[in-house]
Amino acid sequence: MLLTFGIKTASMRILTLLFCFLAFISNAQNQKPFSGKLVYSIQIQDTSLRKMIPMKHMLIFTNDTLIRIENETEQLGIQVMIKHLVLNKSYLLLQTPTGKYAIQTDHGTSKIDTFPYSFKKKWGKTVICGKKANKLVVKNKNFPNDLVFYYYKNTSVKYLNSHGNFPGLLVKYYLPSADGIYEYTLIEQEELVPPKDAFGIPSDFKKVSFDDFMNEILKKQTETPIKLE
Repeated sequence: MLLTFGIKTASMRILTLLFCFLAFISNAQNQKPFSGKLVYSIQIQDTSLRKMIPMKHMLIFTNDTLIRIENETEQLGIQVMIKHLVLNKSYLLLQTPTGKYAIQTDHGTSKIDTFPYSFKKKWGKTVICGKKANKLVVKNKNFPNDLVFYYYKNTSVKYLNSHGNFPGLLVKYYLPSADGIYEYTLIEQEELVPPKDAFGIPSDFKKVSFDDFMNEILKKQTETPIKLE
């Protein structure tokens, strides 16, 4: 009798593990490759600050192997990152007063911080950019309260680069900054073949490592004479 009970218990555990494994495989298989353009609006969550901090946009091109992410910044203008999703390497294109640089990063060898989010899937959906999006309740030590994120379960989160642990492409989410918490919302999604030059490094950009970039900037700063008034 005890032997029979033990066999049944073990069988149930095996079936549970098998079910979870099949559910994981099914979710991965349902995430279809995407080639095209994504556009997100970026605005400060605190509505009282929106007059002082205007809305910005983030543009993403991908062919499912490469991504190009363009962000608007006040200090450096348009900031561009080009990343190879398979090789896990990227270039950050920066235009500075001292020159144009393509800063190389190998994400496979760089230090990876602990994933700062914890989340739970919740019942409830909303329509974002014409498609149904699923709900997540998200915690982060930089958020004073839990926040609600939404995602497309059939599209991979990899196209956002820095959010690899979420179950699908985030289409409404929040990021902390020195100014406060910013809200990112998908406002355009289009399947297309990206422009041929979207993933190329312009010839007038100098390829450097991050350390070489910092050394070169510091060197040029010391070489620049200080003007006395």
